[in-house]
Amino acid sequence: MPTIKTHHTGDMVFETEVGQHRILNDVMPTPEWGGKGRHPTPPDYFVASISSCVAAFVVQYCNRAGLDSSGMTIELSFEKGEKPAHLKDFVVDIHLPNAEVGERMAALKRAAEACTIHETIARMGEGLAIRVTDKTTG
Repeated sequence: MPTIKTHHTGDMVFETEVGQHRILNDVMPTPEWGGKGRHPTPPDYFVASISSCVAAFVVQYCNRAGLDSSGMTIELSFEKGEKPAHLKDFVVDIHLPNAEVGERMAALKRAAEACTIHETIARMGEGLAIRVTDKTTG
């Protein structure tokens, strides 16, 4: 099973190891959280992962269907909910300025929805399995 490790590097900055890559994140720059805006926040990375995943699936579809994906952009908008804190009301806008999608619109939308992150979110009814170890439990 692939594993990603996150280390607390001090203050409210964290470094996450993803294979051979390192990603830094900070927390919200609010008095409550104490972040300083030095790096994206975990929710920023979550939303970016959706956007970039959809983009990859759209380009892959365009390549197979002979559609011009040059200049493509994905705009993902969302709202922040509270109590408990969560993200909601995601809307993905796909802009293909050099393609004529026409009759392929439904297929293109299905390709975007097949993105791994979208599929994961759709199946997360069970939530996350959280386990805690400390110095007494190893």
